[in-house]
Amino acid sequence: MDVQQTIKRQISCAGIGLHSGQKVTLTLKPAAADTGIRFRRTDLGIEIPASLAHVSAVQYATVLGRDGATVETVEHLLAALVAAGIDNVAVELSQREVPIMDGSSAPFLFLLQEAGVKRLGAARKYLKVLKPLQIASGDKRIAIYPSDHFKVSYTISFDHPLLKHQTRTERITEQTFADHIASARTFGFLKEVEWLRQQGLALGGSLENAIVIGDTGVLNALRFEDEFVRHKILDAVGDFALVGHPVVGHVVAHRAGHAMHTDLGRALLADQEAWCLVEAPDLAPEAAALGVPATARAH
Repeated sequence: MDVQQTIKRQISCAGIGLHSGQKVTLTLKPAAADTGIRFRRTDLGIEIPASLAHVSAVQYATVLGRDGATVETVEHLLAALVAAGIDNVAVELSQREVPIMDGSSAPFLFLLQEAGVKRLGAARKYLKVLKPLQIASGDKRIAIYPSDHFKVSYTISFDHPLLKHQTRTERITEQTFADHIASARTFGFLKEVEWLRQQGLALGGSLENAIVIGDTGVLNALRFEDEFVRHKILDAVGDFALVGHPVVGHVVAHRAGHAMHTDLGRALLADQEAWCLVEAPDLAPEAAALGVPATARAH
């Protein structure tokens, strides 16, 4: 039986919020089966489940809200949790925003490796896509198709010589995410920084936690030639964590972003003919090592 997992032991880190600029402490705690990923604002005593039903904003970051409280920029942590096969965890925050760390998911993967993985007694259920769904808005579009794996294909196109066109497809497993996606950092344009700060955004942004793109090049060294599109895949993995189950399907996105990721997730959940929950009782050894269903049956 493919079972749900949590972390073995509590672990913490500290940093600053990318947009708020506030210092914040993040603590991950083990959680029981079927409780999912839940954020707790320790300064307010409010808990917010990581679900599409609690998405409250999607401009420049994914924000969850409940009872007047928010947790912001959750996508990089969620991507690491999904890729590492963590189904249940309590995420405690001393402020409203998840620390940005280096702008990628890699520091969170390191935290999870340090915390260890604990198998739980309950079966893991995957959301298997049964039919295609798509959303379009102008020249932006996103779709999800049936597949035997969780796979993301992403294309970006910006009015900038460095970002005219980048495309990549990645089958998401713990190993491929760690090797190819996790360390891709968030990015922004130098010409937008002042405007963002006037809007109360990017107050904690720096060359230490984001790729900054000037008119003629980047201000800091790239980790990958196509780091920008890899980060968009990272964001999509994190946003689709809000569906509530690991997804077995192929996401195909062109110039999409947090709003379209979450809109497609909602459309998917709303169409009950588009998916079913499956278990993966007979994993091939190589698939089991990656947390990927090799065979699945309706449940």
